[in-house]
Amino acid sequence: MLESARILSRCDELALCSELPGGLTRVFLSPEQRAASELILGWMREARMSARVDAIGNVVGRYEGDRPGLPCLMLGSHLDTVRDAGRYDGMLGVVTAIECVHALAAAGKRLPFAIEVVGFGDEEGVRFGATLLGSRAIAGTFDAATLVAKDRDGVTLAEAMRSYGLEPERIGEAARRKDEVLAYAELHIEQGPVLEAEGLPVGVVTAINGFSRRRVTLKGEAGHSGTVPMGLRRDALTAAAECVLAVESVARSEPELVGTVGRIEASPGAINVIPGEVRFTLDVRAPHDSLRESALAQMLSRFESICAPRRVAVSVEVLQDHGVSVCADWLMAQMDRAVAAEGLRVRRLPSGAGHDGMAMHALTDIAMLFVRCKGGISHNPAESITEEDAAVGARVFARFIADFVPQKP
Repeated sequence: MLESARILSRCDELALCSELPGGLTRVFLSPEQRAASELILGWMREARMSARVDAIGNVVGRYEGDRPGLPCLMLGSHLDTVRDAGRYDGMLGVVTAIECVHALAAAGKRLPFAIEVVGFGDEEGVRFGATLLGSRAIAGTFDAATLVAKDRDGVTLAEAMRSYGLEPERIGEAARRKDEVLAYAELHIEQGPVLEAEGLPVGVVTAINGFSRRRVTLKGEAGHSGTVPMGLRRDALTAAAECVLAVESVARSEPELVGTVGRIEASPGAINVIPGEVRFTLDVRAPHDSLRESALAQMLSRFESICAPRRVAVSVEVLQDHGVSVCADWLMAQMDRAVAAEGLRVRRLPSGAGHDGMAMHALTDIAMLFVRCKGGISHNPAESITEEDAAVGARVFARFIADFVPQKP
């Protein structure tokens, strides 16, 4: 029997594994991640799964099918967080998947396929600036160049792995073959307001929007704030301000498009010095790759037009590009049936946020189930769901698992 109270209490317990007193911050390969992983390993074993930490630090539990060694239906989400996070983003999906397996084990039920639950070690990319590290390793698309990426303390990913007790040279051992995984399914809070607005507890995801991320550097000339006339200045920060507004203007031109400048730094950063250099990040997302690519091109063109008359140079560094990841029709149909079987209206909707399914898409077909969250708020301590919605999400997900039919080769 599924216990929704246990799902929420376990999310509460995981939220205590935090470097932020009174809040939640848990980054990749940290002591807090180790503590969270130990909790997950214990809960997996309680659910009669074999459990281990893989070569990149993901937590992996396996519940065998009606005979050992069968291909698996893989379930999961991430265990890392953004800074000052909510307690359900990622964690709800891992804990609910474990609860679904726990119910199967309690009933003594084995399925004609294995189930694996994965708590991915890094999805958010907070520590090293590269996202989906855990799921990319499993999908076999991990980029070894990322091993030299540094955190804010100058520690490389490779160094952090060794300190954690992992061997960077063995990351490839985390990768799975396509014939080992039948499909990947993830339960996640919506992180948006659509389900709440329509009075629905769950929704079936159609696709995960693609994204482009850039780091933009504007170089002007620093000078004394009291002696350089306004007309002679090469102020990088005023140019950046116009660029930020240009991002907003382009993003508002299409209802399905979003653009965000999430971080900005001005140098030298003194009250009496004209900023000579500014660095800012750019995140552009859309449900269609052509729309995203066109919008990004417009934004970068606008930056040049803004900066040229100000005599400010523009350089752009590519951080990441990821195309739209479409959920498989055959999996969406099975998720639809699970929703309808609970007496609920089926609502399909895209995901504006990124998820591990984006990486898993390179390995296998993917599906996602969204659970309503209060106010659509996420990446925020105010992130909240009700026990009733957690219960509905768990029942739908458990039904999807129990009735899952692999696609014929």
